[in-house]
Parts: sequence; C-alpha cells; structure tokens
Amino acid sequence: MGFPARYDPREVEDRIRRSWEARPYWICDPRSEKPPFSIVIPPPNITGRLHMGHALNNTLQDIVIRYKRMDGYEACWFPGTDHAGIATQNVVEQELAKEGKTRHDLGREEFVKRVWQWKEKYGSEIVEQLKALGASCDWSRLRFTLDEGLSRAVRTAFVRLFEEGLIYRGDYMINWCPRCGTTLSDIEVEHKEVDGHLYYVRYPLEEGGYVTIATTRPETMLGDTGVAVNPHDGRYKHLIGKTAILPILKRKLPIVAAEEVDPEFGTGVLKITPAHDPIDFEIGRREGLPSVNILNEDGTINGNGGPFAGMDRYAAREAILERLKEEGLLEKVEPYRHAVGHCYRCGTAVEPLISTQWFVRMRPLAEPAIRVVEEGRIQFIPERWTKLYYEWLSNIRDWCISRQLWWGHRIPVWYGPDGEMFAALDEQEARAKARAHYGEDVELHQEEDVLDTWFSSSLWPFSVMGWPDETEDLKRFYPTSLLITGFDILFFWVARMVMMGLKFMGEVPFRQVYITPLIVDEKGQKMSKSRGNIIDPMEVKESHGMDALRFTLSHASSKGRAWRLSWTQLDESRNFLNKIWNMARFVLTNTEDLPQGLTLKGRPLAWEDRWILSRLARTVTKVREELDRYNFHLGAEALYSFTWHELCDWYLEVAKVRLAGEDEEARRTCQLVLREVLDVLLRLLHPYMPYITEEIWRHMGHEDTIAVAEFPTPEPAWVDPEAEERFELFKELVTEVRAIRAELRVPARAELTVILSGAEEEAQALLSAFEGACCKLARLASIRYEKGFTPSPETAKGVAGELTLYVPLAGVVDFKAAKERLKKELSKVEAELGKLRARLSNPDFRARAPAEVVEGTEAKLKELQARRLRLTRHLEG
Repeated sequence: MGFPARYDPREVEDRIRRSWEARPYWICDPRSEKPPFSIVIPPPNITGRLHMGHALNNTLQDIVIRYKRMDGYEACWFPGTDHAGIATQNVVEQELAKEGKTRHDLGREEFVKRVWQWKEKYGSEIVEQLKALGASCDWSRLRFTLDEGLSRAVRTAFVRLFEEGLIYRGDYMINWCPRCGTTLSDIEVEHKEVDGHLYYVRYPLEEGGYVTIATTRPETMLGDTGVAVNPHDGRYKHLIGKTAILPILKRKLPIVAAEEVDPEFGTGVLKITPAHDPIDFEIGRREGLPSVNILNEDGTINGNGGPFAGMDRYAAREAILERLKEEGLLEKVEPYRHAVGHCYRCGTAVEPLISTQWFVRMRPLAEPAIRVVEEGRIQFIPERWTKLYYEWLSNIRDWCISRQLWWGHRIPVWYGPDGEMFAALDEQEARAKARAHYGEDVELHQEEDVLDTWFSSSLWPFSVMGWPDETEDLKRFYPTSLLITGFDILFFWVARMVMMGLKFMGEVPFRQVYITPLIVDEKGQKMSKSRGNIIDPMEVKESHGMDALRFTLSHASSKGRAWRLSWTQLDESRNFLNKIWNMARFVLTNTEDLPQGLTLKGRPLAWEDRWILSRLARTVTKVREELDRYNFHLGAEALYSFTWHELCDWYLEVAKVRLAGEDEEARRTCQLVLREVLDVLLRLLHPYMPYITEEIWRHMGHEDTIAVAEFPTPEPAWVDPEAEERFELFKELVTEVRAIRAELRVPARAELTVILSGAEEEAQALLSAFEGACCKLARLASIRYEKGFTPSPETAKGVAGELTLYVPLAGVVDFKAAKERLKKELSKVEAELGKLRARLSNPDFRARAPAEVVEGTEAKLKELQARRLRLTRHLEG
C-alpha cells in the first residue's frame, strides 16, 4: 500500500485501535521477570461521557504506561468503572419519572434490577471512549465497583473495621440533600456565595421586654430550644439564666452562655436550633437542650412545625415572616451575602440534620497516613499539594459512610429482634453470629442504607487486584508505582486510599501521586454547558484526531492549578501531526530504493549527518529525563522542537542536495541517516501520539506494533559538539541572508552573492562543508571568502558567529528608499520594545499573568531585540 498524501486520523485511528484490540499487547503477566510498573485508573462513573478532565488524566497515564512498556517494564494499567451511587440512581429515577413512576412504585429489588439493566445498556460508553483515546489498559482486567469480587472486598473491609470499633452507628449532625434524599459527607458539600437576607426577629422575654436575634433561616426557629449569648459580652450578661419565649409557637427557651457566639454577628445573640445547625448541636448537647427536628426528608416542614406543617421549607419561611410582621416581631431585614452549602451532585441547598448514620473513626486511620508522607514513602507532584494533604488529615472529622439510596453496596449489618447488630460477609454468616448470640434462630433484617461510593473507591488499588484473596497481581503489582488524578478528589479519594491501603495491606497504595491541573477555556473560565465553552473530546476526535488532542493535553502538565485550552492549540497540534506525516512521507519516498542490509556502521558521515544524529541523541536524553520526572510538557516541547525546527526545517532541506546529487555513496549514507532518524523519532513520539506513529511504523515495513518496540536509549557516540557548532554557524549564515532578503525586500527570484570576511579558518571550514547547501537554502548564485573585503555603499551586512557577511545589492534594491523605510521600522521596533520592557518590569504583570503569557512576552522581547540589531546594522552599512 502506498503512502497517502494526506493523513486522515478518522480512518487511521479506528483501524489501528481494532488491530490493537485483536492482539494481547496490553495484557500483563504477573510472573514476568521484567521489573513491574503499575497504575490503577481513577474509575470513571458509568453515567459519564469522556470530558476533558478524563482526557487529560488518561492521556498522561497512557503516556507513562506506553513509555514504561517500551522501556522494558512489565507495565500494567488496571482499568475499571465506578457504580456512582447518587449519580446513577438519579439518572434511572429520571427515566422512571418520564413513565410517571418513582422507585417506590417498583420497590427496592425491582428498582435495583432496573439500574443494572441501565448499566448493561449504557455503562460501557465511557470505556469505549477511553479506548478511542488510545488508553492501553489491560482491558482483560476491567473491573466494576459493584461486581462480585469488589463487593466481597467492600464487605470484608467493613466487617473488619466494625469489629475493631472503627465503624460505629450514632446520632450526629449530618448534611442532608432533600432532592437526592440522602446524606452527604462534609467534602461532598459545595459552599457557594449567595445573596440572601438577615432577618432581625424579636423574641419576647418571660419577665417582660424582648431580645432581638438575627438569622438567615427564619424557618428553623420552629426548632429553637434555647438562646445563647457570649459570657464576655457586657450587653447581655444579665440575661444568662433567664428565659425567652419562641414567637408563634410560644415555647420556653432558656438563655445560656456560650463562647461560640460571635458578638459581632447580627445583634450578638444566637438562637439555638440543635437539630439544624452544627454549632447549635454542640451547644445544645453541652447544655442539655432538646433537639426538635422540623423537617421531613423531602425538605417540607413536619408535625413539629405547628401551623406550617406540610409546607416546603422556603414557603414556610415566607409564611413565618408574614406572621412575624403581623405580630410586630420582625424588626428589620438587611441584604446579606453568605456561603450556603449545596449538594455537589444536584446543586440543591443542603440541610443540617441530626440523624442516625454510620461513621468511620478517622483519627486512628489518618495518623499513619500523615506519617508515610512525612517519611517520603509517598511523594506528591507538584510538591505543594503535600501541605493541603496534611491540613485536611490534621483536621479530619469522622466520615459519614451511610447513604439513603438503593443503588450501591448495602451495608452488611443485620439487626436482631432487640436491635443487636451483626456485621457479616453475608446473611448466612450473620445468622450464625445471631444464633451464637441468642442461642436460637431469630428473625433478622438487613440495614437499608448503602455505603458511600467513596468507601468502595478507597479500596480500589488493592480490590482491583483481587483482595481479599492473595493473588499473583497483588504480590507483583501492589503497591502501584504512580497515581495520576485531579486535585478535586485529593480528599474524596487519594487520602482515603492511603488510609485504607495502610490499614488492610500494611503498605502505601502508590509511591507517587501526580496531581493534574483543572482544564479551563482560553479566557481562564471553567468549562460548563451554561457558558457554552465546553470542548468535547469526541468532537475533537472527529475534527482533529485523538493524537492532536493527546499532544495538546500533554502540555497541561505545566505547573499551576488551572491550564487553558483553546481550539488554536488543537489546530497547532494537528499541524504538527501533518508535519510529521509529510516528513515521514518524504523520508520513505526518498528511501524506497535503499537496499536491505545496508547500515551506517563504518560509513563516513557528512557534517549535517553528524549534526542531526547528535541533536537526536540529545533529544532522546531530554525526553527520557522529562518523562522520568513526569514533566510531560517539557518532553513534548523537546520532540516538537527537534522534529519541526531541526529535522524538517534544516536537515531535510540540506539532505535534498545529496539525494539529488550524483555521489551514490553520499546518497546512500543520507538515506540511511533519514531512516535511522525516523525510526528513533517515531519510538520517541509514540507514547504521546500512538496512532500516527503506529501507522507510519507499519509503512516502514515493521510487522509488529511500535507499542512493544524498544524505547530509544541515548547513543553517546552520536553526541558531537564539533558538528553542532559547525552546523549552528551554517544555520546562522542562512538565517542572516534570509533576514536581509526579507528586511530589504529583495525580489524572490534574485540570486545573490555572499562574501565572507573575518575568521578565515572558520569560513573555509564552513564553505567546504556547506557551500552547496548555503546556495540552495539562501538562494545564492555564489558564496566565497575574501580577506579584507571592502564593501560598496549599496551592500548589506550581516554577522554569523565570528564571520561578517556582505551581500552586494547594487541594481537589486533601491538602497536609499530601503534605508528610509528601515528607519521607520526601527522607530516602531524601539517603541514596541519600550512597551514590552515596561510590562516585564511590572511585578504585578509577572505575578498575575499566566505563565505562558509571560513567556510569550519574553520571547517577543528577544525577537524584537534581534530585529533591532539587524535593522541598525543595515542602516550603518
């Protein structure tokens, strides 16, 4: 098959992917003698579609795993998907709503069956999209957090923690989502600033008069059981021990002292609602105040709300305010901006409630998790995330792990007739424990709640390998080598995996944690449907190809919390792919007649051959160093620079002279160098852009996949400083002549003469090596060395290394008119340089501007400085 003129990623990627899937390239062997390298995928939700966060995370993982696989490791990437409790249940409940039904109409068993049906139909979409991205996971090891093996791991972990007293059941203040109908852990609550109001309400005093209390949630006053003042606040000391009367419901409220009361907030008096505020809960428990819950699970007022029972919480607020106005107890209302907790899943404002829930005691688990990072057994990249990890674990609260859902891991606890609890792996074991306890068989019923999705996820690094069984995978691949994930789940997931790994495996779950930035749009805004700025990876696949997306995203590893993505960057990556394709086509077309068996060994190399091989050797070293440090962006930049600016811009152009020449041996040597460079370069590029490199590799005649070819190692013998120095001089000369042509507007067809002056030895070496190439690339009629050359007035002057070069232009350009134009251009350049210097000397610009903007400004300054130097030189000539 011939080499197509254009690269078509849509045709190539799908075909290549099918060929990979037909062979066992990604399947790893735990008995292999190769050194192990393992990664577990952050399991995406089965409800999800591939978004840019997934694309970034999995691109970087795939770059690492392909690199390690090619570099001689038994590289195993464990894939899987997450059952996503709340998210998946919500999706199926929405489908039922279209049928006019609720989950309660079906009942628990039938509803769970319905969710499984949905999962079988739609749950594999995200996996197929990951495969399209090029993710070379060992798909034979694909796991699901609700499959039987992982469910057994979850039950085993729960029972062990329960038996050690690390899981308990208790009444605590929890976060309740009325929309999802379940509890949320603290880190599942997103606090958003909202424009609300501060309502000043008069509470009558039993002995006469009143005290004014400010609140943002007047509906919760229905659950007030006390009033508190700060004991150091002289305004209210006299009220401590007295009694206030709750408006409307007339409940007596003892006035107590509490250090927690902020004298600066509102009036400095706090109403105590122990059932609906975490601070009030602690004060109420200390002071022995009763807790009165006023809310139903759906956010409506319950029977404790008196005349407001049955109303929605916000409707009740308005009704209460109206009643307070009527009774003259609403003193005033002020605008007030404050943070309100919202459900991370559906966006509903959450309600603090006292509820009986299941909790994990976190302090005993957190202390070892802090210690292993302090000891260097886990390294965070970038290192700054270590501080946040410490802060969260040092201030950790017990983890509420129960959820009032039907889809998920049902808590493995059974209750006896007297409420006695039996944690067991299954009902049979629970019955055996109950029989031993009661002395006879008794009726048991299982806990209705399910576990927080993050509980099963916290076991992922070892449950995915078959724990609690002692499997070959666990022996070989645990601990894993690296975790790549986003900072948004540092606490949800990463810290908890560390705790559970230490608890159940006695070892950290991973050695290094690479934290990716958040992908934002080109203006720095978060991508969202409402803004209309989402870039869909699957759309990019159709328009640019996955390799273009991957190469673009590999630059997102540059340090920072956010990284800007634009279609312009994707266009640039697509252009780079086309450049690679055209370069490969040129090489393969021009080496078709190369006899098999020929090698470079023993052949004399031209200076340009020595130069390109030296630059390639340095690129190999650079790419390996940056991949080993997970500086994906620096590896990508090195590959781009070598391919475009050295191989394509220079070596291929010089090679054309020899390929078209009459010297057969020189031509063969050039062909061999071209093939060698292409071979090494494709293997270097493969982890970043697997599809195009695979396609070109096959066109080169290789039968096996490039994915299992050896990753290039440095060739010290190729490093040639002398060749690099000589070729750089050649580049400088050609660049200088091209600049003279452009700035003095020399007609394109004009063939010029260049006279070199200065260091004779340097000039003669240059001419002997590159005279023909200089003439071709700079469009010269001739180039020569002339000692003590005296230029005429209409001669342009340039500099290359220690050499001065002269270009006579009499009769070619109007030198006088050109000088007038150059003076104006120099003035513009000077003005622009002044602006750039001012901008770069401004500390605010350097502190606030994105790194890429600062770097771009510095590059522009350097470019203009060089241009000013050349313009000045022309005007002096």
